[in-house]
Amino acid sequence: MAHTGILRPGFIQLRVLDMPAAIEHYTKRIGLHQVTEGRDGRVYLKSADEFDHHSFVLRRAESAGVDLMAFKVREDIDLDMFEKRVTEYGYAVDHVPPGEQPGIGRRIGWTLASGHRIELFHHADFSEPMPLIHNPDVWSVEPHGMRARRFDHALLYGPNIEENLDFFEKVLDFKCAERVDMENGLLAIWLTAGMKAHDIAFVNHPEPGKFHHAAFELESWNDVGHAADIMTRFDISIDIGPTRHGITRGQTIYFFDPSGNRNEVFSGGYTYYPDNPTRTWDEAHVGKGIFYYERELNDAFLSVVT
Repeated sequence: MAHTGILRPGFIQLRVLDMPAAIEHYTKRIGLHQVTEGRDGRVYLKSADEFDHHSFVLRRAESAGVDLMAFKVREDIDLDMFEKRVTEYGYAVDHVPPGEQPGIGRRIGWTLASGHRIELFHHADFSEPMPLIHNPDVWSVEPHGMRARRFDHALLYGPNIEENLDFFEKVLDFKCAERVDMENGLLAIWLTAGMKAHDIAFVNHPEPGKFHHAAFELESWNDVGHAADIMTRFDISIDIGPTRHGITRGQTIYFFDPSGNRNEVFSGGYTYYPDNPTRTWDEAHVGKGIFYYERELNDAFLSVVT
């Protein structure tokens, strides 16, 4: 269970260059379902194993990347509490009215020191398909594609991640599950609001507001292998994998959508408890931390962002 007013990641909104190609990739290949298309052309997606209206939003644009990531809070009143905290920390908060995205209630948002927009919301309608709740079978509709079970987390690139760490811990009550410390300073942080190894992560990068990947959780290592078969069958561009992380222990593949946004499918990872110490990696072992089997860094993995 989550141990703060923030429950978990709610949704992420990505920019794509070719909407039909993006829809085919995220529905037929990754295994999401299209819930609806908004009047402005944004497309709303979810896994059949998620209750809330959507978890993934696609917006047609001239450049790929991320617009925002939103987290769901326990109660509507938590939005007022967090707005006060965020404002007192020094960030300007704006308000997004209910219905700006279909099925989603009022939201608050602000921009981090790394240049990324974060939002919080409480209300989300349910939408089909979703898990059964009375005498429930394992799935309500037959899984397809890579059989993604949920949008799980994102990794974002930008400057000032030391301030991001301070903000997420002091204002949003996240915990830092793991970090990488280099001789010249902090390289990366993995932050959790609950009992997962991470819900959001940041890597220090000179350009603000950059996107590294959005990740989808799969049931097992066998499903990661099945996803690799799909990537090969449909000539999906693979970055690295199947492999494993030392950091978080997840079993993983990284690949790209048709617009060049990086995706991840993964399974596993350890359970985090709020009394756990932060796991720390140093410069001499960071290769093993990122790619446990290869024990060395992949230049493209570190440098290619949208």
